[in-house]
Amino acid sequence: MSLIWTPAQLAMLAKVVDLNGFSAAARALGVPKAAVSRAVADLEKTLGERVLERTTRRIALTAAGRLIVGHARRVAEESDAARSAIARLKSPEGRPLRVVADPTYGRVLLSPLVPRFLESFAHVPLEVTLDAQQLAMGTWDVAIRTRPPADVGFAQRLLGAPPALLAATPAYLQQHGVPARPDDLRNHELLTPEASGHPEFRLQLARGAQRAEVPLVPKLAVDDPAVLHAATAAGLGVGLLPEFLCRQGLATARLKAVLPEWSVPPADALYALYPASLESDPRVQQFVDFLAANIVPALATAPAARA
Repeated sequence: MSLIWTPAQLAMLAKVVDLNGFSAAARALGVPKAAVSRAVADLEKTLGERVLERTTRRIALTAAGRLIVGHARRVAEESDAARSAIARLKSPEGRPLRVVADPTYGRVLLSPLVPRFLESFAHVPLEVTLDAQQLAMGTWDVAIRTRPPADVGFAQRLLGAPPALLAATPAYLQQHGVPARPDDLRNHELLTPEASGHPEFRLQLARGAQRAEVPLVPKLAVDDPAVLHAATAAGLGVGLLPEFLCRQGLATARLKAVLPEWSVPPADALYALYPASLESDPRVQQFVDFLAANIVPALATAPAARA
């Protein structure tokens, strides 16, 4: 079989792996699902090795697949970069700057800044998508996200880390008691960010020079702060949450800060990520500079929130 199609097959493999499915990869690439399945099958025939284990519920890389997936991703990234370069050549000023953000951060932090950016930079039209799945597709100019991949194909800018706090509903605290010191949290249902696959979560707290560490087994551990906030607001336990998600609940007394005199580590840091090929694009730099100057104040703890 001719090797001429191998780069395209590698690019499709990367999309399948990164989007965790043939259907999602087909939608991202704008081709039929059968074309993606055939490309991966032909790649396996060319290599003489299976690269994916397929089940009805998930896909997983084989040992051979793990060896080549890094190469496959680089092929996909170069392909995306080539398309972006041609798009800029055709319409460097007129094409909207494509911005994607996780919905949790996009609605609360990005949405209020979009009108202000457009007022200051009327020559830079924006196309904004709040979709976690789009973050993995690579068809954007700027992505706002936590935990950016360590990839030389992308540049990144630290925007800041949201302050975090412990909070619960008044009804939950009335039923289970109000913790007076960190160790009291052992007797409560804790809702926390995902602890990297470990069942135990070690909560660190500080009050002046005092330090405390409380090992806990959370009732809920999840990597989506919106889910944590929803579970906390539903009265399921004490949530470890980004402060900006709690401001309305605290202001309306639907949430109450727990151990407010103790501070907890900030939530995951937020980054602006963009392809290295766009590093000299003035529109990208204007937008990222604007984010860096304006998201940090939005992340800062409101004075009344800790009361």
